[in-house]
Amino acid sequence: MSNRFAAFRHSSYTRYFLSRFLTSFSAQIVSVSVAWQMYDETRSAALLGWIGLVQFLPALLLVVVTGNAADRLGRRLVMGCGALVMMSCAASILLLVLNGRFEPVLVLAILTLFGAARAFYGPAATSLAVNLVPREDFPNAVGWITSSWQMATIAGPVVGSLLYGLAPEASYGTATCLFIAAAALIFSIPKPNQIVSREPPTLASILGGFRYVWKDKVVLGAISLDLFAVLLGGAVALMPIYARDILHVGELGLGLLRASPGIGAIIAIALITAFPIKDHAGWILLAAVAMFGLATAVFGGSTLAWVSILALMCVGGFDMISVYVREIILQLWTPDEVRGRVNAVNSIFVGASNELGETRAGFMAAVTGPVFTVVAGGVAAIGVAAAAIFIFPGLRRIRYLNERDVAAEKAS
Repeated sequence: MSNRFAAFRHSSYTRYFLSRFLTSFSAQIVSVSVAWQMYDETRSAALLGWIGLVQFLPALLLVVVTGNAADRLGRRLVMGCGALVMMSCAASILLLVLNGRFEPVLVLAILTLFGAARAFYGPAATSLAVNLVPREDFPNAVGWITSSWQMATIAGPVVGSLLYGLAPEASYGTATCLFIAAAALIFSIPKPNQIVSREPPTLASILGGFRYVWKDKVVLGAISLDLFAVLLGGAVALMPIYARDILHVGELGLGLLRASPGIGAIIAIALITAFPIKDHAGWILLAAVAMFGLATAVFGGSTLAWVSILALMCVGGFDMISVYVREIILQLWTPDEVRGRVNAVNSIFVGASNELGETRAGFMAAVTGPVFTVVAGGVAAIGVAAAAIFIFPGLRRIRYLNERDVAAEKAS
């Protein structure tokens, strides 16, 4: 097998990859279905914002617990249990729909539990990959992990929209079944080698992730860059408004809009795989974030569906480049015994940038309108990339993305 598929030489990683794909795919089906149904029944941009908020708050409130669970209880166990809880949430929404009780308060309560499950699942899933492959195959594994998420963002919204068009029950029922399959796959993985934290559960050890991130300015800069760029530039929450009221493309069009960033991301990861980043990784990361902001602004101002789709493909492509570089930096610069806690902190940053970004977009659009919200957010993301050049100089100096050269950079 060629080096392009090096990570798949390891059967545990293959099952892990499939499980993460099915989990992300199912979450996308739930996300697009809930957002469309909520807006279709209420016409409230603010409620779209609440969908993001209730999924982010559990990750914020549980951050000192989720990372420690990954480091102390076993990442495979935490992942599997998280997938099962997400399954129960999808099944609960299905029951509400079947009984004609799709009420905002009940749905938001279920999504809060869904967010709590994701809060535990995320740090464990991100930390487990490095325990499943040899270190020399890890950059390849990261590329495929990020690809799996992006493939899910392509297929999930389209499939979710099609299923929802047939019947809402079909979308939520499919997601429920796929979450079960994801849990079964992850539990089938043999217990991997993991350096388990043996520190007593003191306040210092619980907060070890925050302490490490604050001490390592490269890691802090990498995850802060994502936080503020996507927090200010994210537009996913407003896509139902664009699909219905601005571009007039309906349910299927919403699925295409949601899938477009994923298509761009797959193109980007194919290019990265064919032409690996061999130097100037920090500058590439910063440039990708700036271009993400520019593409977001173009999408926000567009009234033509094809222009919007192309802009969103660019959004996804440049976001994929930044995610790829950032994830390798984060995992290789972090010791295994604190990786779960550091990834829990990272999940807060990612959650803030995604779910809290959706909340910001929904609330802001309710006051200023969706077009101004998205365009202004894109411009702000460009500003974030420019500011990071000066605030985190160590980030722009990073050159390489393999373990040996990263170790040399850390030592210098």
